[in-house]
Amino acid sequence: MKQKEKKLNIFERYLTLWVLLCIGAGILIGKIAPQLAVTLDSFSVYQVSIPIAVCLFFMMYPIMVKIDFSEVIKAGKTPKPVLMTLGVNWLIKPFTMYLIATFFLGFLFKDFLPGTEIIKSGETVELWRSYVSGTILLGIAPCTAMVLMWGYLAKGNDGLTLVMVAVNSLTMLFLYGPLGSFLLGVNAMPIPWQTILFSVGIYVALPLVAGYFSRKLIIRSKGIDWFNEKFLHFLTPLSIIALLVTLVLLFSFKGDIIINNPLTIFWIAVPLFIQTIFIFALGYFVFSRLLKLSYEDAAPASMIGASNHFEVAIATSAMLFGLSSGASLTTVVGVLIEVPVMLMLVWICKKTCFLFKECKLNEPQCDAGKTANTAG
Repeated sequence: MKQKEKKLNIFERYLTLWVLLCIGAGILIGKIAPQLAVTLDSFSVYQVSIPIAVCLFFMMYPIMVKIDFSEVIKAGKTPKPVLMTLGVNWLIKPFTMYLIATFFLGFLFKDFLPGTEIIKSGETVELWRSYVSGTILLGIAPCTAMVLMWGYLAKGNDGLTLVMVAVNSLTMLFLYGPLGSFLLGVNAMPIPWQTILFSVGIYVALPLVAGYFSRKLIIRSKGIDWFNEKFLHFLTPLSIIALLVTLVLLFSFKGDIIINNPLTIFWIAVPLFIQTIFIFALGYFVFSRLLKLSYEDAAPASMIGASNHFEVAIATSAMLFGLSSGASLTTVVGVLIEVPVMLMLVWICKKTCFLFKECKLNEPQCDAGKTANTAG
């Protein structure tokens, strides 16, 4: 039986459009009712905004509930792509993100990003440093649940993709805090160690635990088919809606900066785009070839390294530096470019599958490449 074609839903397919609409809505709200977002954010407990916390939980929970942690055991059978992804995500990506962002935002584009801002701690920092801090938070937050879709569209190994998502989520619990504290310190940004640990616990550990136990209970009572076809079908748009509501709040604070500096989004997007392409190319064209991975393993492993867990980055930046910070704006720009860039990488994977001997794609370009390789 032919497998049913899986497609992006309307929220995922047009995520970039929705983000742009949220930018407009946020700017409009910021002009018409500037106190609305401030009032909502004032409802807080231990410096955690209740409305934002609710939105971010519903952003994260659908991602975590999709993970079948029993699949992690199977990772031992194919350790090379998992080890490659972990190495790229935690030994290379955070540091190249810092270097690339600092070069562009702190040197090349510095004169276009003048001024200072007061962050949540009450300290005044140079604006470009705040933007670099946002790129750091993106760089240390690898892999979103949507990478399962990117892997599927590239016709990669779905089972292995799920394992790598689970492994990355668990690894993030231990490495996100230390790496964030170190790199943000190098960037001369004040950061409380307790705060970043608390943010990881609230926005990663809590949805992770809730997703794990609710998944078990739902499958036990309703079955795996109902879980996949009904429950997840309902949750996926809910996650995107929660993200978009958060973005409206973010941009209600950033309206003046965007209007006065229309190229700010572009300046921030440049290093994020270059970093994404660089990390993907390193994983796909270099490490995957050196490790002799199959195409089905190489494609999702490389895209996991290239993609960002922007929900965690947005949550952490809002908690550490405030919704009105340049760091939060940067994490939102990460959302803005994520979908089109990842779809481009899916296309690149499918057009270059012939580079891998075990490619099983039925693609004209792939078949042509195989023929050329055989003839050579």
